[in-house]
Formats: sequence, structure tokens, C-alpha cells
Amino acid sequence: MARRKSISTRNSRVGAELTAPIVASVDTAPEPVGPETVAEIFARLRAGNPEPRAELEYRNPFTLLVAVVLSAQATDRSVNLATAPLFAIADTPEKMLALGEERVRDFIRTIGLFNTKAKNVIALSKILVEQHGGAVPCSREALEILPGVGTKTASVVLNVAFGVETIAVDTHIFRVANRIPLVVASTTDKVQAGLEVIVPAAYRLNAHHWLILFGRYICKARRPECSLCPINDLCRYPSKTL
Repeated sequence: MARRKSISTRNSRVGAELTAPIVASVDTAPEPVGPETVAEIFARLRAGNPEPRAELEYRNPFTLLVAVVLSAQATDRSVNLATAPLFAIADTPEKMLALGEERVRDFIRTIGLFNTKAKNVIALSKILVEQHGGAVPCSREALEILPGVGTKTASVVLNVAFGVETIAVDTHIFRVANRIPLVVASTTDKVQAGLEVIVPAAYRLNAHHWLILFGRYICKARRPECSLCPINDLCRYPSKTL
């Protein structure tokens, strides 16, 4: 988020590493499903969960931003446990700066990469105060220059906090999109671009939530729960479980 003191580029590089796009081999059927099937898939996901919500706990756009930054290579549950007491005393960038890096580190010590994440939280809070009047910007360009913020984090904040129809792709969505397949692509950025083209407008705002919850609880990485899957008959994944 005029700058009197520059933020270390070292912190920015570390943040970028934490949020780098996933690159992976794709185990899926060769051809993605067609537009009518895409629409039916999302119709069924919506029917099962009409008003999906993010599982990260937050109080405002700033705490959402911090929670998503902390969630890189960590579970939502571990982040929620750490941020509940943190956000109780520091729910604005000004309060976070007053808290300081050492105390932020103590709050998030149970989360992986907590040293780097504490530096990023303080650095992005400083930018928000000095360049954005303490507010979280609603533009992708402004978000992605913040330490620890990459394409996925920016997309989550834009979607959840500001209602922008963008689809943040994490490991769950990457897996689901390539398995069904909705989009066949080798990186999260390419999957996001593909999904934002093919998902019908009526479903685009909540598509991120439906897909991530579907991947987290049904289309699991090691053993998908195909017998419980609401789109089993539409999915072309060749390694379905019985």
C-alpha cells in the first residue's frame, strides 16, 4: 500500500518467493469439459453452498490482507489460531506498526516461515500508512507491490474485500481445475487466466470459494471422495476412486 523511507528490496524478493506460481505436471484427461458442462458444474456447486465464505477469519480488508499473506504454505486453521489474538490488538496498519516486528513474530510463531512473514506484515503496513493513508488499495497493481503479496493474495483480497470477479488459484483450485478438467495448464497463473475466461458471469464472484472448498473437502489430493462428489458424472478425471 509519499515514501520517506524505502522498503528493503530484500523483503520484497522474499515475499515474491512465498507467493510464486505453482508449476506442476498435470495428471488429467486431455480435453477440458465444454461450456454447458462448466455451467452445470457451477450450478451444482452453488446449489450445495449458495453463499460460500472464506475460511480465513478477518475483521476488515487490512486483516484479510494480513491473513492471506500469513496463509502462504500454512493452513487456514493455523493462521486463524495465530491471528485471533493478534487482530484483537492490531487490526489496522497503524496498530500493527506500533506493535512492531518482534511482537508480531511472537504472535505468529506457530505458522511456517514466521520470521519472513513478520517482516512482510510490518513492511506492508508501513507502505499502507505512508502511501495509502492506512487503507488497503483496491487495485491489483498497488496490492502486488506490497511485500509478501503475489497474484493469488491480491486476487483473494480483491474478490473477498472488494467484490471483484477474480479467481485466486491455490493448490486446491489448481488440482481441481486440471482434474475435471476445467482448464489444463501447468501453472497457477495460467489456470487463473483460463478460469476467468470460461466461468460464466453468474458464478464468477464466488467461483474461488466453491472450487477451494470442493478441493479441500471432496476432491482431495491423495484420495478424492468421488462417491460424495456432486459432479462425479461430469468429471473426466481418469483416476476416480470407487
